[in-house]
Amino acid sequence: MTDIDQAKQAVRERVWRRLIDGDGAPADSYGKIPGFYGSEATAEQLAGLDEWREATTIKANPDWAQLPVRVRALKDGKRVYMAVPKMASVQPFYLLDPQKLTLPPEEAAEKKGAAQVAQRVGVDEVQPIDIVVCGSVAVNRSGARIGKGAGYSDLEVALLIEAGLVTMKTVIVAPVHSLQVIDDEIPETEHDFSVDYIVTPDEVIPCANRRRPSGLVWADLTPEKIAAIPVLTKLAATERPD
Repeated sequence: MTDIDQAKQAVRERVWRRLIDGDGAPADSYGKIPGFYGSEATAEQLAGLDEWREATTIKANPDWAQLPVRVRALKDGKRVYMAVPKMASVQPFYLLDPQKLTLPPEEAAEKKGAAQVAQRVGVDEVQPIDIVVCGSVAVNRSGARIGKGAGYSDLEVALLIEAGLVTMKTVIVAPVHSLQVIDDEIPETEHDFSVDYIVTPDEVIPCANRRRPSGLVWADLTPEKIAAIPVLTKLAATERPD
């Protein structure tokens, strides 16, 4: 583990404890993207943004905390691309089309429901993304964020950036509990992205720092990581720089 990795982990540990001790999330949120209390209210806050009302296509992580946002998007008639858990497919996204669902939005937006009714699609089948909804453990008001450490959000966004589907016009939001918003500096590396808005149950916080990677940072990917993610394995065979 590098010094930056250690520093990020220290922030995670501190925020998990702060969130659980402060009754912001159940105890089993430790080590995960927290399923924080008030996630339904964050969906309502997000839905009040002009960018949300104008959006037609949302990309969201599959964690429980962001379920209300995924449900709201489907109810608002928006197309939702939801990452396949752990990107365990060469087609790493579920397409949830509100016009074609055979389950209610509340069920279709869950992992189990999406696996039943959604079409799996590769990056080449994805439409341009208006809003990225990312799960986070901690964020600060500059827009820096940290996930749970597995790196899937970074990889999903990087793949979409390389394909020209996430651009500087795309809005990235982090729905979190207010206890996850910290004043501390959050270490960032080349593959990290920042968020444009932090959305809590009580407020929407605009962030001034817009950080986007240029795409996949192959130097940061271990052979084990590449082998574990089918779409990376495929890309490494054809597109990885020497």
